[in-house]
Amino acid sequence: MNPTRDTHATLVDLLDRVLDKGLILDADLIIHVAGIPLLGVKLRAALAGMETMLKYGIWQDWDEAQRAIATEEYRKKLTRAPEGEISTLCHKSVGTGVTAL
Repeated sequence: MNPTRDTHATLVDLLDRVLDKGLILDADLIIHVAGIPLLGVKLRAALAGMETMLKYGIWQDWDEAQRAIATEEYRKKLTRAPEGEISTLCHKSVGTGVTAL
């Protein structure tokens, strides 16, 4: 298979390709002043569509962690709320995926 070049590709085509296949950015940045390194930054980022992230299992762990945090925060809110607000909070949680006590 030989690579081909499409001279009529647009920004939409590029974006579609990145979201479909994914893109990994791994960068190290060091800021020097007068030859002395002052600041170092290590950056690692993944850019892809949701289907691609789920296919490779990248998004699933983050999603589960966020749901656990939201559930714990909701439980704390319920324990601190006065009795009248508890029924309101429970009513609002229906259909949100957050589990009440």
